Amino acid sequence: MLLVTGITGHTGKYFLQELINNQYEGSIRCIVRETSDTSLLDNSGLNIEKVVGDLDDPDFIDSVMNGVDMIMHIYNIHHSPMIVQSAIKNKVKRAILVHTTGIYSEFKYASEGYKKIEQKIKELKSDTKCLTKITILRPSMIYGDLCDRNMSKFIKMIDKLRVMPVINGGNSFIQPVNARDLGKAFFTVLMSPVELGYAYDLSGERPIRMIDAFKLISKELNKKTVFISVPLSLGVLMARVIKTLTLGRIDYIERVQRMGEDRNYSHDNATSDFGYNPMTLEKGIQIEVQEYLEKNRN
Repeated sequence: MLLVTGITGHTGKYFLQELINNQYEGSIRCIVRETSDTSLLDNSGLNIEKVVGDLDDPDFIDSVMNGVDMIMHIYNIHHSPMIVQSAIKNKVKRAILVHTTGIYSEFKYASEGYKKIEQKIKELKSDTKCLTKITILRPSMIYGDLCDRNMSKFIKMIDKLRVMPVINGGNSFIQPVNARDLGKAFFTVLMSPVELGYAYDLSGERPIRMIDAFKLISKELNKKTVFISVPLSLGVLMARVIKTLTLGRIDYIERVQRMGEDRNYSHDNATSDFGYNPMTLEKGIQIEVQEYLEKNRN
């Protein structure tokens, strides 16, 4: 049996689509919330068992491991150590964990937390009782449709603003990955007949300067946008002011800080080991902008 977390989320739904497209025949146990939209699961035609529960509850996690052979943990990196601990305890054969390239950030305070999580998993993996094979997948900035938290916001800003500020001229590099490519990668890793490595970075087709990504969006929207360079220090100051004025409800400080650093990561190992071949950013933005335009026309 395959246990999946996060299957109703942004990336999870593309993994589900791959299971459907490839007519996955095994039984699947999906952990969902009471408020989750499970319509795609219900109409998938797959052998799916839905279980409502709390991933913060170790007793619940132990209970859903019964009869499980493989785990695809998409939902949240912070639950990974408990998932792995329970997998080892219940002699699960394999666990695939979706983490983040945020672990490499020099600004994001949580990167230290990410490092501690992966260190804990290494310690669990090195235990002599561990028979569970573990693979970690680290996506870069995820985009793909209007449900993402990255490109969808940039598309809306560029559509609404004739003059748009960009941090340090937008000269930092990014390498966004389309959620469709992640869905395919998750499925490929799940079905791989050979033992894979311990960790893989999953990034977009190639690095691109942020300003060039913005210009791609502007072109697809058929807009004439003027981009104004803003120093990182001023951007961070503005984010701090907004956080203060909103009593912490709007906190973009780390997002602004990360716009000043390069976020491009090689996926060569993933390409070599399981044929990872992501789409171009041009194609991905074209798809997402078209979705945005259709939504606004309606």
